[in-house]
Order: sequence, then C-alpha cells, then structure tokens
Amino acid sequence: MLALLAILWIIPIVWIILASFSYNDTGFVSTFWPKQFTLQNYIGIFTSDQFPFLYWIRNTLLVSLVTMVLSTFVTICVAYTLSRLRFAFRKKFLQIALVLGMFPGFMSMIALYYILKNFNMLNLGGLTLVYVGGAGLGFYIAKGFFDTIPVAIDEAAVMDGATKWQVFIHIGLPMSRPIIVYTALTAFIGPWIDFIFSGIILSSSGNAKTYTIAYGLYNMLHSTKGASTTYFTEFIAGCVVIAIPITILFIIMQKFYVSGITAGADKG
Repeated sequence: MLALLAILWIIPIVWIILASFSYNDTGFVSTFWPKQFTLQNYIGIFTSDQFPFLYWIRNTLLVSLVTMVLSTFVTICVAYTLSRLRFAFRKKFLQIALVLGMFPGFMSMIALYYILKNFNMLNLGGLTLVYVGGAGLGFYIAKGFFDTIPVAIDEAAVMDGATKWQVFIHIGLPMSRPIIVYTALTAFIGPWIDFIFSGIILSSSGNAKTYTIAYGLYNMLHSTKGASTTYFTEFIAGCVVIAIPITILFIIMQKFYVSGITAGADKG
C-alpha cells in the first residue's frame, strides 16, 4: 500500500520535471514524455524582463529567513515558558490559544490588509510582520516536546545556582534541537510557498519586482489574457526551481524534523 501511494505521489512530480524540459509552443503539455527536450524554459524564466524571477527569489528568501528566525525564537520562548513556568492565567491562555488556533488564518486577511494599509505597510516588511505575528500561537507541538524533558534536570541546575534564563539557554535549547529544526523548517516553508497573503498585501504595489516567488508565478499565469498557455512551460520550470531549496532542506534536516514532530506529539 505504501509503495502504491508512493508511486501515485511521484508520478505527478516526474511529469512536472519532464514538462519543464519540454519544447511546446501550443501551451499546455499533453504528453508525459516530451517529444523534444530543451533548456529554453529555464533560460526564459531567468532572463525575462516582464517577470523578474531573480527578484522574486531574493524577496522570498529574505522574507522567509527573517520569518524563520523571529518565528522560531517567539515559538520556542512561548512553548518553554508554558511548559516550565507556572503563573496566573496560564491555563486560560492555553484554552484561548487553542480556540484561536481553530480559526483559519485567511479569515483575517481583509482586516490585516486594511490595518497594514493604514500604516503604509503594504510591502515586504508588512508581509513579514503578518507571518511573524501569529507565530506565538503555534507553540503546542514545541510545548509537547519540552514536556518530555525531565523537570529534574532543571531543578538540579537551579540548585547549582543557575537562573531560569541560564537553564533555558544552557539546558533547554541544547536538548531541544529537533523541535527547533522542525519549527524553523515550518516557519521557512510558510512564506516560501504562500501566495494568498502575499497576493493581497503586495498586489496593490503594481511593481512585479516587489512580489514573492509564489505570487509572482501565480501572477505570471494571470497577467494577461492567454498567459496561462503562453507561459505554462516557463511557469513549470519556475516551480521546479523553487522546489529545489525546500527539497534539499528536508533531505538534510529529515532526521531532526521527524524527531521534533513525533516527540512533540507524545505529551500535550
């Protein structure tokens, strides 16, 4: 069953890669194996004046890296605090956060748009602020991971004179590398593949050089009438290019990713 599912998942990916190398002047690629191979799709996506692909990659990489660092820091701090410290309204906060997490993020898109518009932040900075703003509510998996670390270790460090911050830095963080990697990967992937929020926030600029990669590729197929067929193979080539960094990250960090998500699910 797993082998069958793997084949079903792999076939579309193989088709996309083959289609990105296919020569086609009629729009959509209708065959699995290209009749003629070419690199023109990749050359076109990197040299196009109408669609600044390199600017899209730069913008998305910048937003993703900043979001990854800030979101990981916020999430880990919130998760560790709720796991180790006891304070007033702690349980109430956990309940409120659980309820808020049940609402999909796109419900707030219109409100966020007008808030950022009033602050003149319909740009990459505002987009980054949106991604980082909700990071604190994604603490449940990280908190479950911290709950698996014995409290006796913290108590022993406190008896030796360590402060709560020193316990967090010298004991909590080194022992939570899997969940940190998991949190960082998910925080990086979100901005890299999102085109809904970026489309709403960045579309008003009218400058293609300010777009992110996902919204830029989406806009490529909807820029003019007939663009969905004219630029289809170049669009596929762009999809293959942006999938490469994510694939490499997952291959390198797979062990930590799996350890983080499984250990974080042991205990809530």
